[in-house]
Amino acid sequence: MRILIAEDEKRLANALRQILTEKKYMVDVVFDGKDALAYVKSGIYDLVILDIMLPYMNGFEVISAMRKENLSTPVLMLTARDSISDKVKGLEMGADDYMTKPFSTEELLARIRVLTRRRGEMIMNEMHFHDIVFYLDRAELSCTSTSKNIKLSFKESEMLKLFLSRPESVLTKEELITKIWGYDSDASDNNVEAYISFLRKKLHFVGSEVQIVSKKKIGYKFEAPLC
Repeated sequence: MRILIAEDEKRLANALRQILTEKKYMVDVVFDGKDALAYVKSGIYDLVILDIMLPYMNGFEVISAMRKENLSTPVLMLTARDSISDKVKGLEMGADDYMTKPFSTEELLARIRVLTRRRGEMIMNEMHFHDIVFYLDRAELSCTSTSKNIKLSFKESEMLKLFLSRPESVLTKEELITKIWGYDSDASDNNVEAYISFLRKKLHFVGSEVQIVSKKKIGYKFEAPLC
């Protein structure tokens, strides 16, 4: 799951990044409203943590622009203000939740879990396709026909989840880079090819019939024999 933090207090932004990274979230950080809106438009984020008092565009302006462009990414608004009118304004503009600084780490994580559950993200513990099962809680790939299983690395897991969430779609290299390595990542096609190779080897190890098929000049797709 990828989260965007839009917060101009750099110490707080970096502290939030560290907290969420330790909890295995993928995190990007921006320090002004214009960058926040540009990043959200990429469509890669599952949640935005948005401060109200941002330079160039404030949080109200960012969320207003998001909703006008039909960007439905959940937004958790942050502010140092403790005013009911600010909370009401943020919610009326389309924010999904609201927290007043300072706040506890436990409350932040709880609110993130609630917001992502509302969107249906990661409620289940298993993802299935043809003869494979991926157990999310322990990052383990299993084949139902052979009963073999194997652990996956973090990035292997993220890539597999993308394929399993859209098994009928072709995923481009650009999309895989953005979703797995991040909007501003220096990752290249070589990184994608390396992890595709890792996943292919692990699918082969467990004895699955599922294949990751290369679609020339487009990307990759999961394919399996017709039942």
